Amino acid sequence: METVKKTRVVHSAEFKAGVVLAGLARSTSIAELCRQKGISASLFYEWKKRFIRYGKLGLKRPKSKKRRKSKTATGSPAESQTITELAISFQKFRSDQAQFAGRMAVPEKLKAVEMVESASVPKLRALRGIGVAKSSYYRWCRLLRENGSLGDYVRASEYCKVRDREDFKEQVFKVLHSPPSEYGFNRTTWRLVDLQAAIEQSGFRIGRHAIKHIIKDAGYRWKKARKVLTSKDPDYRPKLARIQEILGGLGDREGFFSIDEYGPFAIKQREGKKLVAPGTLYTVPQFQKSKGVLIMTAALELSTNQVTHFYSKKKNTDEMIKLLDVLLANYQHLDRFYMSWDAASWHVSKRLCERIQEVNSERSQSDGPIVELAPLPAGAQFLNVIEAIFSGMSRAVIHNSNYSSTEEATAAIDQYFQDRNEYFRANPRKAGKKIWGQERSITTFSESNNCKDSRYR
Repeated sequence: METVKKTRVVHSAEFKAGVVLAGLARSTSIAELCRQKGISASLFYEWKKRFIRYGKLGLKRPKSKKRRKSKTATGSPAESQTITELAISFQKFRSDQAQFAGRMAVPEKLKAVEMVESASVPKLRALRGIGVAKSSYYRWCRLLRENGSLGDYVRASEYCKVRDREDFKEQVFKVLHSPPSEYGFNRTTWRLVDLQAAIEQSGFRIGRHAIKHIIKDAGYRWKKARKVLTSKDPDYRPKLARIQEILGGLGDREGFFSIDEYGPFAIKQREGKKLVAPGTLYTVPQFQKSKGVLIMTAALELSTNQVTHFYSKKKNTDEMIKLLDVLLANYQHLDRFYMSWDAASWHVSKRLCERIQEVNSERSQSDGPIVELAPLPAGAQFLNVIEAIFSGMSRAVIHNSNYSSTEEATAAIDQYFQDRNEYFRANPRKAGKKIWGQERSITTFSESNNCKDSRYR
């Protein structure tokens, strides 16, 4: 059976325009018009859309673009032979000059200009043959016209890259250390493009690549700012100096207590880090009914690393007086001890100070330790070493806990401090780590020491 090959009908722009105009005239229906012209209705609407958008020009078939011939296409064999001879001659000249470095000497530049000017082939083909860039050639020609020589424009041996010049470095960092708003940029940090524009305002032209290398070579790197622990106490330095003096000269029969309260905290199921089996989802309810509330008052003796604690219903002066009496009873063997705490109101109350004066007046007539205060600067809880003890206790027995009552929670806390005190009695070590310095003979207080764990509460 013979197959009939279908040929695609190509309509002219005039035919398409006539069909569209007939359809726009509404002399007959679109379907009837399309049957008469032998086209589909979809093709008619496509022509109509293009006719309305582009007019008659839009209905013409686009012409295929012919590839443009390069002006520097290969010429005749005679031209190729001439270019080959030029290249050989120029390379021989360079070998005679014993100069094959990347940068040409002045005689080589002059020779290149002379050979290209006298060549019988197009300049671009001659330049390509001897391996000289078009921009370099025309720059040499311009310098020869203006100055008559190329000798004054050879790069000197003491040439220094922009990124190595001290005046440019100084200007880069002068701008870098200024806020961008001073140069009209509504930003808080510098971008490379803004930095380049600001430096150019000062009369220095430098590329972004050189700026980047100057900053990088100086050791600058992008880093995220971190909040540091600071104190607003106007007497921060005197108070810190007093604590340093006390710790530096602390005797064998003297003690230094770091005192604070932990809580109040509710007894309920608590979250925290724990080992979880694969496929297990560890969750803690957001809303829970509290099983009780605890407040713990504690004192840490830095020399022996022993913790004295009890539980309170409130944070007030009565609890501080109670702690004072407990310490006096437990440390009768000391001649003197210091109490250090933060600037809470019940730590510096008048009644507490009167009680300490009363104790000291009684000690003049009987044996027992003298009590002195060494308060921490206001807002400097990070200097209180007992905060680190609370942090360890919290991770050990409070996090991930689900105690059924306050009695069960207090029992766990008591057991923790009992085990801790026994361990440091068997393995003596001062509390605070860096607070005592590196050598046993040199005792220093580090104000940068953050005893409080960042994960604590």
